[in-house]
Amino acid sequence: MGVVNVTPDSFSDGGRYFRVHDAVAHGFELHRQGADIIDVGGESTRPGASRVDEEEELRRVIPVIRELTADGLLVSVDTMRARVAERALEVGACLVNDVSGGLADPDMAALIAEAKIPYVVMHWRGHSTHMQQRAHYDDVVAEVRAELEARIDAVLRAGAEPDQIVVDPGLGFAKLPEHNWTLLKHLDAFQAIGRPVLIGASRKRFLAKLLAAEDGTPRPFDQCDDATTAVTALAAAAGAWCVRVHDVRPSVDAVRVAAAWQAAP
Repeated sequence: MGVVNVTPDSFSDGGRYFRVHDAVAHGFELHRQGADIIDVGGESTRPGASRVDEEEELRRVIPVIRELTADGLLVSVDTMRARVAERALEVGACLVNDVSGGLADPDMAALIAEAKIPYVVMHWRGHSTHMQQRAHYDDVVAEVRAELEARIDAVLRAGAEPDQIVVDPGLGFAKLPEHNWTLLKHLDAFQAIGRPVLIGASRKRFLAKLLAAEDGTPRPFDQCDDATTAVTALAAAAGAWCVRVHDVRPSVDAVRVAAAWQAAP
């Protein structure tokens, strides 16, 4: 899954693809590099980010999704709003990637049930302005899994089918670096839920801190792609269904290596 941030303030590439033309061109480039799905989002969810209003989010993402899908690309919409998801589906999106797992908009579950499309349920404890204040766990794997299962149950009660659900442990969302590493080490706990697992580690802060300089300065986000590729290889070998990344080609190579490793006699 290749990331297209149609935002001025995303943590990794905010502003670079804010214009429709640039975002569309980037989506096609990620596809050429091997991305199976292009994930288009119009609202930054970096720690501390403020929300944009619904109309602005629609203005950002709908033209981009329309152009990409018109050329046959598989596109997901990264949104917490049911109306944005609905409009995105109308112009061709085939998957909804909701970082709130349906908590941010009570209408989302019903939309997913009616639309019968794949839905990424991510672990979430609140909006970006305050989510890191909620990064407290006694057993991060057990608690994240339990909270994910509760959100899945809510979506199923709304009428969705189990085979629509993809789960995402939500690396970096109300998580400290040590929480992220523990979740990655125990991906089997999330695979045991019985649904495909999506991992979004690309260029995140916990990688920047791991690669910090001797004085403690975190590595710039756009210089964390090698570490992202390492996570991709390990996640693929552990059975993840998909990785969401900014730099696609190295992760495509990593997935192929992991597949060859697993298939070897």
